[in-house]
Amino acid sequence: MTTAIYTLTSQLHDATAVDAATQEFLGALGIDYELKTSDFKDYGAHDLELIYVRTGGTEGIFKNELPRMLRQSKQPFYLLTTGKSNSLAASMEILSYLRQQGLKGEILHGSNEYIKSRICTLQQVGKAMRELNGCRLGVIGEPSDWLIASAAKYRTIEDRLGIKIEHIDMDELLMLIDRIPADIESDLTARAPSDAIRQSLTGAERIYEALKLIVEGYDLQGFTIRCFDLLTAVQNTGCVALAKFNAQGIVAGCEGDIPAMLSMKIAQAVTGKSAFQANPARINPETGELLFAHCTIPLDMVDDYQLDTHFESGIGVGIRGFMKPGPVTIFKASGGLGRHYAEEGELVECQGNPDLCRTQQLIKLRDKEAARYFLTNPIGNHHIIMQGHHKAVLDEIL
Repeated sequence: MTTAIYTLTSQLHDATAVDAATQEFLGALGIDYELKTSDFKDYGAHDLELIYVRTGGTEGIFKNELPRMLRQSKQPFYLLTTGKSNSLAASMEILSYLRQQGLKGEILHGSNEYIKSRICTLQQVGKAMRELNGCRLGVIGEPSDWLIASAAKYRTIEDRLGIKIEHIDMDELLMLIDRIPADIESDLTARAPSDAIRQSLTGAERIYEALKLIVEGYDLQGFTIRCFDLLTAVQNTGCVALAKFNAQGIVAGCEGDIPAMLSMKIAQAVTGKSAFQANPARINPETGELLFAHCTIPLDMVDDYQLDTHFESGIGVGIRGFMKPGPVTIFKASGGLGRHYAEEGELVECQGNPDLCRTQQLIKLRDKEAARYFLTNPIGNHHIIMQGHHKAVLDEIL
């Protein structure tokens, strides 16, 4: 994670005094950074760039450098200021000019603790945005018919996040599955609780191997699949394959849900870890408790797991995963990035109700009032469960 600090300084101010004040100010923040002084030639090459307005009288210098900065970066402009040498006044003039040009910016000013906290959040945002830029995601088959509120705006997604989405015909996957040897062995065989599931694991592994060819052939960093078509086409599920891909760092989502896949990729970019796609099964708006469920979960998110059948169909292989209780974030971005939901809570326990999808998580929100969103204005049914608390960074990105 790299942070560069560029400086703006008026020639009217004593250079020695300004340098001493700079060393004192930046040293008190306690952050890692590269000091670039006033040379902006590599602006845009870091996770985060800060423009330290060291003195007043620097507005014209900034205006002259702005065209080059715009060519090299799409980041908002973050103006680092102190209470000395008219630093704040100059920053306010610069920010006003940016707003007049329709550009985004923010003045970082206040206590050292506040500024450091804000920089830490922006560092995470910058790192995530650089990871998302140029990412390729695939949609295998069309979104499931019941996802009537889960469309996506591809142009907006590419313009804002740099993510490209590519459609892949379901027939291509089915053709590849047919080419995988029918006697392929599974590394999960020892976990099979019955002969039926043991036999189904072979089919599950064929789906995984075929999807691996899709991922490699299209150079994908993630995908979502119209997985229910597999139930009729090959009498199996993609649950095992998706659990494995996510654990390997390839985002893999269910039901062709593009906003859910997009949310999973954003979550991965923020945390560097997998995320769990699920839908609420039960909600208690009085306590802020929600029960989420789905038939697969990334294998790197769980302490233990069991194999079972797929819930709705009773065939193939589903996964009942047990994640360690603790802090979580529930997240969902809309397909046009115009809305998002991010709320923090605690995973209370994992359950095993027989009338729900196999992996079940009971989560209690920190703000119980935030549960009303699911009953009044939800962004589709699928939501993403992330380990840890990440609301501030997600809010900043979106």
